[in-house]
Amino acid sequence: MQVTEPIAPPWQASLALGFERRGDSTILARREHRGPLRVQKALYPEGTEVCHAIVLHPPAGIAGGDQLDIRIEADAASHALLTTPGAGKWYRSNGAQSSQQVHVKVGAGGTVEWLPQESIVFSGAQATMRTTVELDQGACFTGVETICFGRRASGETFMRGSLRLATDIRAEGRLIWRERGCIDGGSALLDSPIGLAGFSVCSTVLAAGAELTPETLAACRAAGSREACARWGVSLLPQLLVGRYLGHSAEAAREWLLQLWVALRPAMSGHEAITPRIWNT
Repeated sequence: MQVTEPIAPPWQASLALGFERRGDSTILARREHRGPLRVQKALYPEGTEVCHAIVLHPPAGIAGGDQLDIRIEADAASHALLTTPGAGKWYRSNGAQSSQQVHVKVGAGGTVEWLPQESIVFSGAQATMRTTVELDQGACFTGVETICFGRRASGETFMRGSLRLATDIRAEGRLIWRERGCIDGGSALLDSPIGLAGFSVCSTVLAAGAELTPETLAACRAAGSREACARWGVSLLPQLLVGRYLGHSAEAAREWLLQLWVALRPAMSGHEAITPRIWNT
């Protein structure tokens, strides 16, 4: 049977969040949504200075033709941490393109931590992930992106489909990071030493806006992995730290990025790292 049209209409969903500093607290002051994207409530597991929010996508997966738009704005001196309740899933498409756009804007002296759990890209998916970050003076951003190609536990590799990636970070209007990627299912890039080198999981950590000390950089580079064959590395650029991980285990990748976060967070925002409780459920 050949399917030429989607069985159900695709989702067109958007979520806009605005965080404000009021006294010693950060509050979720603005919240707008359309379609299946939600934040249920603001959480304060580490006191009122940092507002945590869990971004929910009730369908639990992104199918061909779905379009998700997430916009996060943190006003001056506010501090927001956002994560997701579980792994995102990008399902096989009949040809329609699906996308997720994340736009983060941070006011002067503010901090946003965008820490979603991993994304599983099924073989046959047609996916685009775009992230745009704008930082005002003294603002900081920490973001993670972990991608699992295929479902290794089920014996599925990424043999068909395509994933397009785009990330831009600007500090006071100046572009400090631009990255573009296009990974086609079954392509030579999956096994190339200048690509994924045969690994099925890749993770990226980006920390922008703070001037990091040699001691913080050394602590980040000391992070390791229990995955014997995995590879990882950390580079420091002006106003930006970049961490990369290649392996086969999303759990091992998370353990590695958590070590980086523990080293980075005090330098980025003056707060110790506290693992979001939802990650343990």
